[in-house]
Amino acid sequence: MSYHEKRKQFYNSVENFWADLYGEEYALFDIALIEKAEFEKIQLASERIGQIFFKMCSLLREVPDQTLLDMGFPEETLPFIRLKTIAYETIISRLDLIPFNHTYKCIEMNADTPTFIKELFHINGKVCRKFGEYNPNEGMDTRLGQAVKQGILESALWKKKKNPYIVFTAHEENEEDRETVLYLQELCGLPSRFVPLHMLRIEKEIGLFDENGVKIDILYRQTFPIENLIADEDEKGNKIGLWLLELVAAGKLAIINPPSAFLLQNKAVQAAIWGLHAENHPFFTNEEHSWIEEYFLPTYLESDYFIKAGLPFVKKPSFGREGDTVEIYNQNGLLLHEDIQKSYTRYLPVYQQYVNLPTRTFMSEKGKQEGHVLVGSFLLNGKPSAAGFRVGERITNNLSYYLPVGVK
Repeated sequence: MSYHEKRKQFYNSVENFWADLYGEEYALFDIALIEKAEFEKIQLASERIGQIFFKMCSLLREVPDQTLLDMGFPEETLPFIRLKTIAYETIISRLDLIPFNHTYKCIEMNADTPTFIKELFHINGKVCRKFGEYNPNEGMDTRLGQAVKQGILESALWKKKKNPYIVFTAHEENEEDRETVLYLQELCGLPSRFVPLHMLRIEKEIGLFDENGVKIDILYRQTFPIENLIADEDEKGNKIGLWLLELVAAGKLAIINPPSAFLLQNKAVQAAIWGLHAENHPFFTNEEHSWIEEYFLPTYLESDYFIKAGLPFVKKPSFGREGDTVEIYNQNGLLLHEDIQKSYTRYLPVYQQYVNLPTRTFMSEKGKQEGHVLVGSFLLNGKPSAAGFRVGERITNNLSYYLPVGVK
């Protein structure tokens, strides 16, 4: 049987999954094998990187508004992003890591609306079983369900609501968004409903309502980024996205991921982390400084450092996803590669040292290919969890493949 036939047969047996995206192959019928010790190294790196990011939250809540504006946070979000509604800064977050010199470098944290969830927590195990390999993410789906449930229960306490009305939402027409949210809803096991985004109704300063006019207490919006939300308007030009944030700020609605997740979504946070590290600031302990040195890349709000040092660098928007608007420059500041999509040019750019993504070969509908590997590693309530591979171009974008991973 050909690769095409085996892949089609396998993924046709998997319900509610997007094996193809944008009319192209997305999930590969292949497996990358790594050593158990290597997977443990990814987890250790993820835990330490997460600790650094979460510690920054305490500092960012204390800085003046102007500092947050200088970091590129939209002014409309300032009354909202310092809120601390639950114990954890973010329930589900994903680190993007590059294997480098026997360790891992973090290129960004997706703290607010990370994707790649169902692939690693659910599909990876199915592929491993098919290939007869051990799934390094075994049992992580149970922990995922517990994390979502805990986040909702803590949000209910914040809302002082004993039996909250919980709604999960997503863009109904987007299969990946919808099925990711439905998967999380099923895993958490709490009484709740799925209501598509376009069916929600908001009344300024009063509340958010479902299609039947029932007031919502907790909104789980795994795939609707806050930087998109603040620009959301209804047909009358009402800024309904801002109205929603105002409801959260007034304690009339809880949202998950919580507001603090947006505080960490900004890539300029890495520039702040690196700035404190570069001056050996006592905010971080000696051990934390050693972690930053090992796991983080020099990141600034200007490109001068890299041009003076003769280092290649990446320019990316402080808020952006899927490689959109990312550009790679050589050591002389000349543009080498850029993503064709330019959706995030309005955001403050961040400059980060460029390191090569390693390559590996894999099977696909187009035959044997070689692609650049990016590691996606999840944190659940700040603790390391499932991890896996995307393979594609130098700039990992929404056309990159999902490559399942197994342990040797």
